[in-house]
This record gives sequence, C-alpha cells and structure tokens, in this order.
Amino acid sequence: MPAVTLLTKPGCHLCDDARPIVERVVAAHPGVTLTERSILDDDALRLEYAEDIPVVLVDGRVHSNWRVDEDRLVRALEKAGASA
Repeated sequence: MPAVTLLTKPGCHLCDDARPIVERVVAAHPGVTLTERSILDDDALRLEYAEDIPVVLVDGRVHSNWRVDEDRLVRALEKAGASA
C-alpha cells in the first residue's frame, strides 16, 4: 500500500490548508499510511524543502508542494495501488 508523507512546519498557513485535504484523501483509501513530519525536526528536510512546504510525498517521491490538488492526489494513490 502507498505511503503518504506530509512535510510541514509550525505556523505554515498553506500546511494548514493542505492537511485536511491529505487526511480526507488518505482516509478514503484504506491501507494507505499517512505520516506528518515537520521540516524543523530534520536538518536535511529543512535545507531541501524550506521554500516548498507543504510537500506531499507518495512513496517517498514528491507529489506536490505549496497546494494540494485533491483529485490529482486521489489518482496518484490509485495508480500506486490503493483502492477506495
């Protein structure tokens, strides 16, 4: 099953906008895991993604940044093997 990671940081309004979209899509796909990580907790993530958050990773690959398109994320999870 696909794994989704949401990279965020505290006080990020775009992260606050993205979170419910990602949570809704993941909830509709049983077996998909969701992990949220703050880039402030990892120097490598902070250096790589400081200007791009929120970032959604699907199976470790960047799916989107700044804004999350719900339909596009659904298609990505379905392609990765999750069924609704």
